[in-house]
Amino acid sequence: MKLVLVVTLVWHEALCGSPSVQIGGLFPRGADQEYSAFRVGMVQFGMADFRLTPHIDNLEVANSFAVTNCFCSQFSRGVYAIFGFYDKKSVNTITSFCETLHVSFITPSFPAEGMNQFVLQMRPDIKGPLVSLVEYYKWDKFAYLYDSDRGLSTLQVILDTAAEKKWVVTAINVGDLKDERKDEAYRSLFQDLEIRKERRIILDCEQDKVKDIMEQVITIGRHVKGYHYIIANLGFVDGDLSKIQYGGANVSGFQIVDFDDPVVTKFDQRWEALEEKEYPGADTRIRYTSALTYDAVHVMTEAFRFLHKQRIDMSRRGNSGDCLANPAVPWAQGVEIERALKQVRVDGLTGNIQFDQYGKRVNYSVTIMELKNNGPVKIGYWNEVDKMVVTKSDLYPNETMGMENKTVIVTTILEAPYVMLKKNAELFQDNDRYEGYCVDLAAEIAKHCGIRYQLRIVGDGKYGARDAETKIWNGMVGELVYGKADIAVAPLTITLVREEVIDFSKPFMSLGISIMIKKPQKSKPGVFSFLDPLAYEIWMCIVFAYIGVSVVLFLVSRFSPYEWTLEEPEDGALPLTTESTNEFGIFNSLWFSLGAFMRQGCDISPRSLSGRIVGGVWWFFTLIIISSYTANLAAFLTVERMVSPIESAEDLAKQTEIAYGTLDSGSTKEFFRRSKIALFDKMWQYMKSAEPSVFVKKTSEGVLRVRKSKGKYAYLLESTMNEYIEQRKPCDTMKVGGNLDSKGYGIATPKGSPLRNAVNLAVLKLNEQGLLDKLKNKWWYDKGECGSGGGESKEKTSALSLSNVAGVFYILVGGLGLAMMVALVEFCYKSRAEAKKMKMKFTDAMRSKARLSITGSTGENGRVPVAYLHPGLPMSLSMTDLS
Repeated sequence: MKLVLVVTLVWHEALCGSPSVQIGGLFPRGADQEYSAFRVGMVQFGMADFRLTPHIDNLEVANSFAVTNCFCSQFSRGVYAIFGFYDKKSVNTITSFCETLHVSFITPSFPAEGMNQFVLQMRPDIKGPLVSLVEYYKWDKFAYLYDSDRGLSTLQVILDTAAEKKWVVTAINVGDLKDERKDEAYRSLFQDLEIRKERRIILDCEQDKVKDIMEQVITIGRHVKGYHYIIANLGFVDGDLSKIQYGGANVSGFQIVDFDDPVVTKFDQRWEALEEKEYPGADTRIRYTSALTYDAVHVMTEAFRFLHKQRIDMSRRGNSGDCLANPAVPWAQGVEIERALKQVRVDGLTGNIQFDQYGKRVNYSVTIMELKNNGPVKIGYWNEVDKMVVTKSDLYPNETMGMENKTVIVTTILEAPYVMLKKNAELFQDNDRYEGYCVDLAAEIAKHCGIRYQLRIVGDGKYGARDAETKIWNGMVGELVYGKADIAVAPLTITLVREEVIDFSKPFMSLGISIMIKKPQKSKPGVFSFLDPLAYEIWMCIVFAYIGVSVVLFLVSRFSPYEWTLEEPEDGALPLTTESTNEFGIFNSLWFSLGAFMRQGCDISPRSLSGRIVGGVWWFFTLIIISSYTANLAAFLTVERMVSPIESAEDLAKQTEIAYGTLDSGSTKEFFRRSKIALFDKMWQYMKSAEPSVFVKKTSEGVLRVRKSKGKYAYLLESTMNEYIEQRKPCDTMKVGGNLDSKGYGIATPKGSPLRNAVNLAVLKLNEQGLLDKLKNKWWYDKGECGSGGGESKEKTSALSLSNVAGVFYILVGGLGLAMMVALVEFCYKSRAEAKKMKMKFTDAMRSKARLSITGSTGENGRVPVAYLHPGLPMSLSMTDLS
C-alpha cells in the first residue's frame, strides 16, 4: 500500500535553536483523538532547552507492506524512536525491525506476546485483573468472546486458569466476522449462547467492537436481569453505556484512567479548552488509548531529556538503504535509548508508569467498575501486590436516593382517552398541554412517589414490539429498553415478551381483545312485524294445530251420538223431516276453532264430553299462546333492532367478505401471532396474508377504516378502547361478542429501575382508594357523546307509528275485500240458479235479486219466509197460498 499521508511537524519560535530529537509516529486512519493527544503532549512536555520533532505517517496498520514502507521511511530520516500502533498482522513486522535495527518502538496497542527488548508496552496487561474479577464473582461457567486481532495471550491465561480451577469456558472468536454480516452474526451468536444457557459473558475486544456487540445484545433483549457481562479492556467509561444502563443486566469492567485523580482533572480542563477543529476529538472525553498516547510522549520526553543531561552522543545519519541492508546494520546508540526509556518512572494519566526489563508495565493499578442505574461506579481496584480490593461491598444497592431531585421522563402515546392534546394546547407548556386518563394517572403516581416528571410522546407512535428480523424494539418499550425514558404511563399491555426486557407494575386496568364493527342500520318494524313475537316455526305449528283441532272436533262430533239432534220446529208447527242433524260439520269445526283462537267465542258449542275435551284443551292452548304473543308484541313493535352481520370471532373466521385486522406493533397482533388455539391461528394466517394489509399503524386509523368500509372491515382492539370509541360521535361503531382473552394495562419501567417498587405501591393504593374506577368513569362515560338510550329517545321508541301496525290494516282491508268478492260470487251463483229454476233470463234474475237486496223483503228480520205446515192444512198447499 502506498503512503497515505506524511506530515512533518517542527516547532519553531520559542523552541528554535534548541536540541532537537527526531521522533517517528505511525498512526492508523481514524485515530484522530490519539493524534490530537500526541500533539498536545509534544507541546506540553517540550521545553526551551529541549524539544522533540515528530515525523507522522497515517497508514493502514493491518497492511504489512505499508508498515514496512513507513517504518523504513522513518528510519531513513534518522528518528531516534518510533511511537505507533499495530495489530496482529503487523506486530511481527514491527518487532522484527526493532530487534534488528535496535530502534525502540513505544506503543499503546495490546501487549505483544514474547520477549521484545525494543518494544515498550504503554498498555498494562489485563490478564491479572480479569482473572481476579472472575474469581471474585465466583464464575465457574461462562463464555469468552475474544478478538483475535488483539492476540491470544489473554485467552491462553483464561484457559490455563480454567483447567486449574475446573471452569467451563466457551471460547468464541469474534474478530474474523465480515463487516456486512457482523450484526446478524452477533445476534445469531447470542441466540446460540442462550440455547446453551450461557448468561455470563466476557468481551475481550476493543471498545468499537464492544459497542457493536452490545447494540445487538440490546436488540435481542439479552441486556436484562439475569445476564452479566465483563468488558475486558481498560476503557470502561469510554463507550456509550446509556442504552444498556437501565436494562437490568450486570456490566463490569476496568478503567485505567481515573478521572478523579488530580493529574487527570487538570489535564481534562486543558483538554476541554481545545478547539475541536484544530484538535479533532477534543470535543469528547479523552479515551484510554489517547491517554496512553499522551503518557507515551511524556515517557519519551523524560528519557531523551535524561540522555541529553548525561551528554550521551546520539547523533546519527540514516539513508534510505539502511533499513533493508543485508546484513542489517543496527544503530549503536539504540540500546542506550532502550535502557533510558525503561528506566523512566512518572505519574501520568494512566497512573504510575514503570517498566520491567522486557518493556511491560509494572506496579500499575486498574480501577474495577460496575454499571449502575446512575452510571458507572467504582467498586474497587486491582494491583500486582494486593490483587483485587473491593472498596464498595454493596454491589447491588437500592439506588432510590436522589430521584426526587431528578426530572423523570415519562413516555406515553397520543391515544384517546388516555392522552390527548387540549383544544388550546398551544397556550400551554409541557405537561399542561395534555389531558386524559393517563395524564391524570401520571400526576397521581408522581404525587405518591414524590417525583417530578415530564410527559414525552413516543416518536414513532407505537406501543412496542420487537422486529422479527433485526430484533430491535420500537415504540415505548424501545424507549425504556434503550434508556430514552424512565417510565411509561400508557395503555401498555402486560405481555411475556415485554416482561422479559422491562418491568411492569400491577395492572391499573383489566381488559381483553374485542371486535369493533360499523354499527348496522337500525331495521324498522316491517309491515307484518306483528308476527315477529313468535318465530316462523311457531306460526306454522299453530296453523297445523288449528287444522288438526278442527279435524279432531269434526271427527269426535261425528262419532259421538250426543252431537246428533232432531231439528225442532217453531211452536204449533209440524216438523218437515225426521232426520238427525249435526252442527259440527267441517266448516263449523273450523269456525269454532278460529273463534276460540281469536278469543271471540262462537254461537255453537260441543254437547258431547269428547267434543268439550277438545274444546277445553284448545282453549288452554290459545290462552298460553295469545298471552305469550301479547307480552312480546310491544317490544317488537316499539324497538328498532339492529341486525349484526357477525356476533363473534367464530363468525369472523368462517367468512371472507368482511376483512379484519389489528394494530401493527402491538400486543393484540402478538397475541394472534403466538396463539396456539386453532381459531385464532386461522385468523392470524388470514391477517398476515391479506392483501391489502389489514394492519394499521394507529388505532385512529383502524377506527376510520371501520367507519369508511361500509361494514366490510372489523377491527380487533382492546375492549376499553372499543367501549370508549362507541361513546364517541358519530356513534357509528359497536362492540360485538365477548372478549377473546383477559389481560391488563400496566405502568412500565426499565429493568432494575429504582422507580419500580414505588410505582407498584402507588398503583395498589390508587386501586384501593377507588380512584382508578373514578378516573375511568370520568373519561369513558361522564364525557360520553352518544348517550345511553334514555330521556327523549325512550319517548320516541315507545310511540307506535302507522308503519308499526300497517299490516293489521292491510289484513282488515284485504278481509273486507275478500268478503265483498265472496258475496258477489254468491250473488251471481244464486242468480244463475234462480234463472234456471224460474226459466227466466240471467239478467232478469240478477235484476230481481238486486231489487230484493236493496229494498229488502216482507219476511221478519229481513228473511224470506220458509214454508212449514200447520195442523189441519192440506198437503197440497202451494207457496202462493202462504203469501
